[in-house]
Amino acid sequence: MNLKELSETLGLSQTTVSRALNGYPEVAASTKARVQAAAAKLNYRPNTRAQGLATGRSRAVGHILPVSSLHEIVNPVFSDFIAGASEAYLRNGYDLVLSLVKDADDESVYRQLASRGTVDGLIVQVPRVNDGRIAMLREIGMPFVVHGRASDPEDSYNWIDVNNRRAFQRACEFLLDLGHRRIALINGVTALDFAARRQTGYLDALAARNVPADADLVLSDEMTDAFGYEAALRCLSLDQPATAFLCSSMIIGLGVRRAIQDRGLCMGRDVSVITHDDELSYLRNGGDVPIYTATRSSVRLAGSLCAQRVIDLIANPSQPPAHTLLEVELTVGQSTGPVSPQA
Repeated sequence: MNLKELSETLGLSQTTVSRALNGYPEVAASTKARVQAAAAKLNYRPNTRAQGLATGRSRAVGHILPVSSLHEIVNPVFSDFIAGASEAYLRNGYDLVLSLVKDADDESVYRQLASRGTVDGLIVQVPRVNDGRIAMLREIGMPFVVHGRASDPEDSYNWIDVNNRRAFQRACEFLLDLGHRRIALINGVTALDFAARRQTGYLDALAARNVPADADLVLSDEMTDAFGYEAALRCLSLDQPATAFLCSSMIIGLGVRRAIQDRGLCMGRDVSVITHDDELSYLRNGGDVPIYTATRSSVRLAGSLCAQRVIDLIANPSQPPAHTLLEVELTVGQSTGPVSPQA
């Protein structure tokens, strides 16, 4: 079935049907619902190239990845985010455009995508603490949503984020309640906003209990298994070794667990570990009883929410910025226990 046939079936003009399917705000909600229901029932699939010619839209959303983060493509966190976003794109008839750029060139690539009309909107991922992309995208008028936040005025742009500060504050408080005082934070790169907020939550929890922060117990780098392993060995080799670890990802947590085992210790009995679990499709945190005590959130859900938000912005770019702060669930697993009396 083509657009003309669908329009004749509904008794509406092709323009009205096209605008209803594309989410134009001037089309009545009842008409949109009627058109969308008929399209679904009759298995109508719009010709996206023809739509682009008719509407001046590409019906595509861009994701830009710096080449220094090429490992992110095989990172299950990135994969699950893209899977969630793709669900929204498929539902709305949009394509995903992934661009790989040199780190210093990412702002120029955003401008090129906007000027060429390659995409109708963008999702900004892994924002830095001071991220020039946000002001630049506001300047050029490209609809965009940030997965996370940056230190720019947070009410000036659309974002969807996890409450990273509160998540790591709660996790640290949990370990403090178990008697731990030598708590290590194995974090992502703190130039990135999420990692900076997690460190703030950790430090806030220590300060509230009058526990001095020890710089030797705070390590930051790319979130890999190897980094988790090396960082944990370093913290376990101190004169006053760590008795507990807060890890910024499940992947770091795997490395920390290996280091604990290599030192002849038992995770959960001798050393406690809490990790951040993105509820990953291909890296599950155990079965009915989780392996790791974890702060849990769904990165797949975040991907779906970000994609739907940018699609809504494309349809109605004048709407005011919206913000979604997702709270995490602290799930108790087998990786935590009271501080050892020998510690």
